[in-house]
Parts: sequence; C-alpha cells; structure tokens
Amino acid sequence: MYVTVAYQVASAINIKESKTHLTWRLRFQDSDELYYKVSDDAFVYLFQYGMVSFFNVEKNAIDQILQEIKPFCTHYFFDKLSESIEVIVKPNTIKLEFDKIVLPSLNEEMIRLVMLNTSQSVALDRYSEITEELLNETNTHTAYLEEKGKLDITGNKLKRFIGRVLNIKNKISENLYIFDSPEITWENEQLNRLNQDLKRSFDLKDRYRLIHDRIEIIKENLELFKDIMDHKESSRLEWIIIILIVIEVIDLFIAKIFT
Repeated sequence: MYVTVAYQVASAINIKESKTHLTWRLRFQDSDELYYKVSDDAFVYLFQYGMVSFFNVEKNAIDQILQEIKPFCTHYFFDKLSESIEVIVKPNTIKLEFDKIVLPSLNEEMIRLVMLNTSQSVALDRYSEITEELLNETNTHTAYLEEKGKLDITGNKLKRFIGRVLNIKNKISENLYIFDSPEITWENEQLNRLNQDLKRSFDLKDRYRLIHDRIEIIKENLELFKDIMDHKESSRLEWIIIILIVIEVIDLFIAKIFT
C-alpha cells in the first residue's frame, strides 16, 4: 500500500526558482507545475498556486522537503490544509473507492493524475473556506440593510471588498482546471478514464460549481451595494447643487434689496 498526500503550503510557489534549486529527477514541467521523482517509486508534485503533493514519501522526508521548498513560497502556511488517499497496486485493475485507489501498476502518469486530483481537492477545500467567509460577511451587510434600510459599509471599504472578491475569483479561474484534462490523457483512453473517475471520486466538478455559485451570489450583492451607494452619492450631489442654487438666489435677492 502507498499513500498520496497533498498540502496547501502557501498562497503561491515560485516554480521558476524551485526548478533552479531543486535537484530531484524532473519528470514533467510547465509554467505552473513541477513533477519530480525523488527516489524509487516516490514522487513530489509542486503547483504554482501553493500546493505540494507527495506519493510514497515518509513523514520525516515530507517535513524536510517542505523546508527545502519554503524559500520559494509566498505567504507560507504553518497551519496547512491537507488530504490523503491510499493507493493499492493490483495487476489489470483500476478501481476507485471512498478512501483508496487501485492501480494496475506504479505507472508514473497514473500516479501523477492521482496527485494532481488530490491537490485540486485540497485547493477546493481552501477556496470553499474563503468563499464561505466572504458569503457570511456579505450576508451580514444584507441583514443590516434589511433591518436598518441602509448600508453599514463605506465606499472605500466596499471597493476593497469588491477587490477581494475579484482577486479570489481570478485565482480560482487561473489555478483550478477542474474541467480541463492534462495533455497526457488526450491520446490514452486508460489515463483519460482514470482522470475522469478521479474527478468524480473527489467530487471536483460539483464542489467547483458550489464555489462558483457563491462567488456569483456575492458579486450580485456587491453590485446592488454599489448601486445603492452610487444612488446615495448622486442624491447628495443633487442636494448640494440645490443648496448652492438656493444660496445664489438668496444672494441675488439680497443684492437687489440693497441696490
């Protein structure tokens, strides 16, 4: 039995710097990922969005590797989200169960797919937590609006809140390719089937849609908040103009009286 475990170690990992300094055997690379073979049947997979996945690596070795990677991380997390799954090898068998995966052999590309999908699952957990917090914060403002008939957030704070939501949305779109299949699966039916089965097993698509729906709900609320605030600013400007006109009329009236 083997174990795949994925950790969210940082908000980002510098892939270019990592490749320059890490000396393991590189099995796959692109601008966002590095897939290494670190010893016999042991692999490490780095992702630009702060994920590191391990296959058949002992806990002490994992801790050591994380320390090696730490200098290339942005906002390193000491409290790490993680997920693990067992991998069992059984000839001529590919089967996914709740907490384990059966593979026909220790095929590097099959292992890579397991590590990729496990990492995506952990990333979804993190974004689910973030969007839930944002939705709760949004609901606080809507509840106040319902009770008081006005917003409890100023223009500058609202703009920063909108910026946070847009940044999260952009990161999710950029880093999570739930609906895309790696190139290795395009011409290999067995790998493609394994990849699709892994997505279903981790429930990646439904969890991604839930996060996407939360973002859309938050965006709709923020657009309403912005409209209310714009209307408030417009009304304030209208009153300022009216007051200035009244002052001008009074000034003209007084001027006529004393001339």
